[in-house]
Amino acid sequence: MARNPEHDILFESVKVGPKTTKNRFWQTPHCNSAGSDRPGTQAAFRGMKAEGGWGTVFIEYTAIHPESDDSPHWSARLWDEGDVISLRHFTDSIHAHGALAGVELYYAGLHSQSGESRAISRAPSQMPSEAIPLASTSEMDEDDIRTVIRMHVDAAIRARDAGFDIIENLVSDSMIVNQFLQPYYNKRTDKYGGSLENRARFALEIAEATKKAVGDDCAVGYRYSVDTMDGADGLEVWEDGIGFIELHEREGLCDVWDMKVGRYSELALEIAASRSTASNYMAPWIREAKKACSVPVVSAGRVTSPDEMVQIVKSGQADLIGAARPSIADPFLPNKIDEGRTDDIRECIGCNICLSKWWQTTPLICTQNATSMEEYRRGWHPEKFEPAEDPCSVLVVGAGPAGMECARVLGERGYDVHLREATDEIGGCMRDIMRYPHLAEWGRVISYRQGQLDKLKNVEVHTGVGEMSAASVLEYGADKVVFATGARWSTNGLGGVTMAPLDGADAALPEISTPEQIMAGKETGERVVVLDYEGYYTGVSMAELLADQGKDVTIVTSFDNVASHCIYTEEIHDIRRMLHEKNIKQHTLHWADKLEIGNAVKLTIFYLYRDGYVRTLTPMKGEYSRRAGTEVTELECDSVVLCTARLSNDGVFREVKARSAEWAGQGIQAVYRVGDCHAPRIVANAIFDGHRLAREFESADPQQPLPWIRERQVWGHETFPKRVA
Repeated sequence: MARNPEHDILFESVKVGPKTTKNRFWQTPHCNSAGSDRPGTQAAFRGMKAEGGWGTVFIEYTAIHPESDDSPHWSARLWDEGDVISLRHFTDSIHAHGALAGVELYYAGLHSQSGESRAISRAPSQMPSEAIPLASTSEMDEDDIRTVIRMHVDAAIRARDAGFDIIENLVSDSMIVNQFLQPYYNKRTDKYGGSLENRARFALEIAEATKKAVGDDCAVGYRYSVDTMDGADGLEVWEDGIGFIELHEREGLCDVWDMKVGRYSELALEIAASRSTASNYMAPWIREAKKACSVPVVSAGRVTSPDEMVQIVKSGQADLIGAARPSIADPFLPNKIDEGRTDDIRECIGCNICLSKWWQTTPLICTQNATSMEEYRRGWHPEKFEPAEDPCSVLVVGAGPAGMECARVLGERGYDVHLREATDEIGGCMRDIMRYPHLAEWGRVISYRQGQLDKLKNVEVHTGVGEMSAASVLEYGADKVVFATGARWSTNGLGGVTMAPLDGADAALPEISTPEQIMAGKETGERVVVLDYEGYYTGVSMAELLADQGKDVTIVTSFDNVASHCIYTEEIHDIRRMLHEKNIKQHTLHWADKLEIGNAVKLTIFYLYRDGYVRTLTPMKGEYSRRAGTEVTELECDSVVLCTARLSNDGVFREVKARSAEWAGQGIQAVYRVGDCHAPRIVANAIFDGHRLAREFESADPQQPLPWIRERQVWGHETFPKRVA
């Protein structure tokens, strides 16, 4: 298909210092936990974006020195020649597709963790970090300032030698340059403190020294938070935010401004989830700052629509379309726009599961794109599929996230697929989730796969067929069967604290409900308790949904925070504000002991740590080693919602498996299960499971994953750097 002429502007080149981008698509720096220690994974992950049409591709934040070690999190590093060698593989992978390679230089200052290096970081003032407990720092004198400037220059030289085209100094996320810039952190009284000109001096000196060292070979710019979003205590765009830009414009020290908003202690201001913001939410701040710039400006904000991208450029908001999460969800987004295939774009849903994995110090994953971080270790390509050598017929039972993805990939590979869904629409649990407050964008999980399935002539989708029985599966006539029948919420309050049903709980009663029942229209009374053991979006969504109906809502959870997993997705700050604003009462670190129904519902809960803190050190048969606490709290309500445990809908799978003696007679070669039918899990992992099985469908046992490449040092081989004796 031909490109829409309205989108031509997105494919214009932009001059950035001594370099020129081939288009306006700019993958901004973002973490993936590959760092420099997994160079194959790092290069293949980013190289896929260059192949997919991104004109500029950045690696993640890159530590310039052991003092900026961010362990236990894994950043890229430019500490020594070993890093130069590994990152040269990265830049080669980007250049192979005609894209520019960018690096973001990072020194943490007072936020340094130094878990591996154990080095002491330096900062403008010796202040405690508001974000990192037990971080330690030393206040910089002028010798220290010159030393840290030299660290930046040395790292820039290594970056140039590694093949990077664009070098950004990090003036955001409350790191070292930003700490000098903000009076909140900078308490100095010398020439590096006080006035804006003094507070900006450190940045100007780094920029001047960096330009002098590498400016003929590389573009030198800033990743810049133009507003920290916290009022006069931080940076405000109309004051010091623009003032900082004007100082650099006067000296000609910046080739590109990669702009955003926010601060490190609340990354949700920058990496905002769809729960709290729409796309292009940074526009008002960036549009204002752009007026002060004579060099190109990059604007981020989870933009996935090409029409919105065009408007960003034409309106003068920015020259380059910055994106991190949209480039993860679809590395081929630019090429699809270029080829007029915009309906094939796999749009980011803003769930922030990618970010959550960085906080958990594990490799990035993506709900929409199961191939993320699997490009090297498993050899997966998001748009290419190995054709099946001997395609057979496959029945996929259940069209939830895992079933849709499994059927899609099997179809791409040439199998004859029948995807059968009991209800009238595909989507499974996503049909409810997308109706939770603020999660409408999660519906893209369905719409993308619906569109792709519709294009596959060898995939038939049958909806409204009712639940299949073991007999109907055996008699269907497929060569292989994949069960993707999902999971259900426990109707008796089974949870992970007591590992037993809740005494008195039965969702068949009018006073007790599961989330599915609530979404199907089951009514509750005026006073509702949500009992939440999931700790992610369901419990808090049920609470908000009911509060919006005017109910008096209390949420009880065994975790130390409501929606505790949302700490990792950076949704927690807004969730806490919502709970407070909507007067949803909370009992954290509690669980339910029993439930009694009379004129009202009486729910008895207990504090998880009510037992004595001194443990008996003498073993006694049949005796508990602590003083057993008996304190309880009684909550009176009209209804209880059970978000306790999810259980696999695997009954038909187990029956078919038990009747394996009948398979041959019915022409069935194998039976598998994927997604929540195998084990309840987050949506991203259910989709991955369906994708992986379909990719590995011809292996000896597709139910078990094939081995993948593990990147690690092999004993006896060369190390970098050499330890000095």
